[in-house]
Amino acid sequence: MTLPILDTFGRKHTYLRISLTDKCNLRCTYCMPQEEMQFMPSKWLMQADEIEVLAGILVEMGVEKIRLTGGEPLVRKDVGQIMESLGKLPASLTLTTNAIYAEQYIPALKNAGVTSLNVSLDTLKRERFQQVTKRDLFSKTMHNIDLLLEAGFVVKLNMVVMKGVNEDEVNDFVRLTAAQPNLHVRFIEFMPFKGNQWDMSKIVSYADLLSGIGQEYAFEALPGEAHDTARRFRVEGGAGTFGIIGTVTQPFCAGCNRIRLTADGKLKNCLFDTSEADLLTPLRRGEDVRSLIYNHFRKKHFAHGGHIGFQEKQARTDYEQNREMIAIGG
Repeated sequence: MTLPILDTFGRKHTYLRISLTDKCNLRCTYCMPQEEMQFMPSKWLMQADEIEVLAGILVEMGVEKIRLTGGEPLVRKDVGQIMESLGKLPASLTLTTNAIYAEQYIPALKNAGVTSLNVSLDTLKRERFQQVTKRDLFSKTMHNIDLLLEAGFVVKLNMVVMKGVNEDEVNDFVRLTAAQPNLHVRFIEFMPFKGNQWDMSKIVSYADLLSGIGQEYAFEALPGEAHDTARRFRVEGGAGTFGIIGTVTQPFCAGCNRIRLTADGKLKNCLFDTSEADLLTPLRRGEDVRSLIYNHFRKKHFAHGGHIGFQEKQARTDYEQNREMIAIGG
């Protein structure tokens, strides 16, 4: 019998996030700090069959849900093959995308058993979209979100809220959930990663988000699960929901069940931990990687990769030692 993946705090890890690539067709500064990023050579990346093998091993070890991330997972040419193989595993499959190529993959998503997608969208304004992403693709993004909803997918919009950038649009996003039962919004606190010029002054906190929403809407809190990253709410009479992922001011580390596998086959036990375990190299040598997985999660810190927190000046130095967000997979 295969043992579950436990850390020393008794947390059972059942949710696998696989980054397929560090490439993206957008240039959002909080994720990809430089316009001219140096991307990983293809030979460094996990190949489709290697992703299938590692995902299969982790499912045997108790993974129940798999999310494909990037970069942008749909820029990878063999993403259809990857979805098809992972869709056959006894685990639910989903992905996070910017939706720009989504219309090409609706049949593949359906065939792989995907029913829900997260779509990154930080603004509902065309000019601001171009400012944030450095690309004029707003109309295509919104069109493809509509196509996904028409095709019956549940769509969760992920908005990273940044002071002085887009905090004035929070209630516009909430308004989208009023009449559409398959549309949900997640507001995400701005988080620190290498090169993204993070500091606390740019954060719109969990409390401030709720306060601002409450000035326009009456809403109720919804019940959640132990592993939820978002605290969910529904406006009065609303069909969809909104939620807040308060990583910085309202952390959810106590219920963490996430496993992260980077595009180059490195295992991370926390988004913010700088330590990694290389699974791809030993896999290519024909070695069993299960002991590496167990050992890496026994080293997991209780919160934020063992860093001192977000408030202190030292925090910026600590988080600069991590990869850029795009090289981790959200």
